[in-house]
Amino acid sequence: MPTYEYVCTKCAHEMEAFQSMKDEPLKVCPACKRRTLKRKVGGGAGLIFKGTGFYITDYKKKSGSKSESGESKSESKSPEPKAASPAVK
Repeated sequence: MPTYEYVCTKCAHEMEAFQSMKDEPLKVCPACKRRTLKRKVGGGAGLIFKGTGFYITDYKKKSGSKSESGESKSESKSPEPKAASPAVK
């Protein structure tokens, strides 16, 4: 259930009310007892992520996967080609 903000147009009293979306807006101000209470237009709550897994650093590194440079382990340790040696007779 959402929390709505109200303001009285006569006495400027501000308040919050926790009520269902199906409920009618409140009309009577609790401070001055007049029927001048108006619901404010709110932007709503921001999106909140709780828990892990929302950042790239939260994911586990897979074993045997490519390294940060984009090369796999087998490619980064490949032997260099040997220079040709003269044939022995």
